[in-house]
This record gives sequence, structure tokens and C-alpha cells, in this order.
Amino acid sequence: MNGLHAEAQGAFRALADPTRRQILMHLSAQEMSIGEVTDRFSMTRAAIKKHLNILEEGHLISVHVNGRERINRLEPVGLKSASDWLGYFDQFWDDKLGALGAAIQAHEKQKKDKKND
Repeated sequence: MNGLHAEAQGAFRALADPTRRQILMHLSAQEMSIGEVTDRFSMTRAAIKKHLNILEEGHLISVHVNGRERINRLEPVGLKSASDWLGYFDQFWDDKLGALGAAIQAHEKQKKDKKND
């Protein structure tokens, strides 16, 4: 789990900010240059560039050069580390909810048995 945690740390850092999550939503529709991303927000190009750098460090986007432009592309595989980390807890909750369900059933059975006595 430690390796998984280390991989997910950068993704979670990138996902922690609502602006970066919005940028990912835009990039999920199409690849964009820094200028195209900036046009969708009321902040400076430098601020958007900083957000894009964090997304790239978290492996959530990749950047490739097309002439003079740097094109940003969503990397859905980068989201997998965060998803896998969260998925680890699915079993935890399944176990806890299963135990709760069993306890409720046992309690209901006890109530029914007392009523029938």
C-alpha cells in the first residue's frame, strides 16, 4: 500500500484545488493550449501555468509542443493511482456495512423471537 500511497500523493495534491479540477474537466473535453485554458478562467496566465504544472507533476496531464504552443492533454491513467488508493477503502466499508447489516438482522431476529415467546 505504501507504493500506491506515494503514487497517489501527487494526484491528490493536484485534485485538492477546485480550479485544477475545473481545468481537468475542460481538458476532458479537448486538448488545450495554456491560452485556451486561461480564456476559461478569470486569472492570469501565470496562475494557470502554475496550476498546469501541478497537474503535470501529479501525472494528471501531459504537455506536448506543437509549434510554439504547449498543448495540455488529460491523462486519465494518472487518475488511476488516486482511484486505486480510494478503492482500497471500498473493502473496508463493505466489511463495516456487512457487519452492521448482520447486527441489524440479529437484533431484528431477537425482537421477533421475544415477540413469539
